[in-house]
Amino acid sequence: MAIFCGAQGNKFLFTNDNKLLTSWWPQSMKKALLFPEFVESNLKDVSALKRSFHHDILKPEALKQYIHLMDGLARDHLDKDWKPNTIVKVLPLSKKYTFELACKLFLNVVTQHDIKRLSDPFTLVTNGMFSVPIDFPGTAYNRAIKGGKLVREELMRIITERRKEMTERSETEGRDLLSKMLLVRDENGQFLSEMEISNNIIGLLVASFETTSSAVTAVINYLAELPHVYNEVLKEQMEIAKSKGPDELLTWEDIEKMKYSWNVARESLRLTPPAQGAFRETTTEFNYAGFTIPKGWKNPKYFPEPEKFDPSRFEGSGPAPYTFVPFGGGPRMCPGKEYARLEVLVFMHNVVTRFKLEKAIPNEKIVFYASPIPVHGLPVHLHPHQK
Repeated sequence: MAIFCGAQGNKFLFTNDNKLLTSWWPQSMKKALLFPEFVESNLKDVSALKRSFHHDILKPEALKQYIHLMDGLARDHLDKDWKPNTIVKVLPLSKKYTFELACKLFLNVVTQHDIKRLSDPFTLVTNGMFSVPIDFPGTAYNRAIKGGKLVREELMRIITERRKEMTERSETEGRDLLSKMLLVRDENGQFLSEMEISNNIIGLLVASFETTSSAVTAVINYLAELPHVYNEVLKEQMEIAKSKGPDELLTWEDIEKMKYSWNVARESLRLTPPAQGAFRETTTEFNYAGFTIPKGWKNPKYFPEPEKFDPSRFEGSGPAPYTFVPFGGGPRMCPGKEYARLEVLVFMHNVVTRFKLEKAIPNEKIVFYASPIPVHGLPVHLHPHQK
């Protein structure tokens, strides 16, 4: 295995995707996530959907209509799971919010009972998918295999029911992501199978769950840790809140005003990147720097005082090309980057306009599994703003 990092490594990878390299998942990961029939397949065959489809449904124009849903869900989540408490653990709650949002937007699954039927086994998958791949009773990997089977069964039930419902109603427009997938035809004019759609939904859930909840947690961590940064974010978000009626939901125009808040989120992504990298495999033999690994991404050449949290790095034209790549680049640029931006900003808005934050464990350690996570789940004291 060769690990590429640094601006030059990033540039080489992203400009040669689909030329010298192609996306790849380890066998152990595919075994936990996919139907047995697809474990030996390459990722292109697994998805069955053109990448352009994901870009089309996750581009800003398509996502604008969902901002009110994101905001409404964030309000409900904070009212139910944050407001009644004086101290909360951010990581498990951000995971809960992130998964509920994905279920609502991707599948139109809204009841707590139905969400739990997906979230409980899905948690087993994400907790064990990157563990030592020993499929033996009692191991995390064995639980991931079992969880993956339950997730696939539940998705197949949802997909089959939706297809039947759409056929009976002669629906020709998709109301959510699943409906849109059910209307897609392949190059032979055939609709995608339930298994192919399930594979795509699982891919989107994996991409939107672990990394986004890690990103939300990291942002809250810095807001609780750095009062001067929190105060600037609060000032920006309160101006937006004051311009709206009491029950008026956020709009695209409001999101576009959150410039400092997004710089804070990007600096958080730089210092605590939720994804440490992605897997590729070579499609042809090539040489690169004699397998020398370039100096790491915190190189002071690109980021002066690299350990310092400084949102102003992203003002103007921002960092040099290929030095800041939380969403990848080139043909494999993450299609969900705008979805993640909206989710993080909507959540930030709702948290800071309600609470001042204080870390319960000031020097809580961060550990790295699939994503960086605080060892105690980031407990924070909540101090509601005086009305």
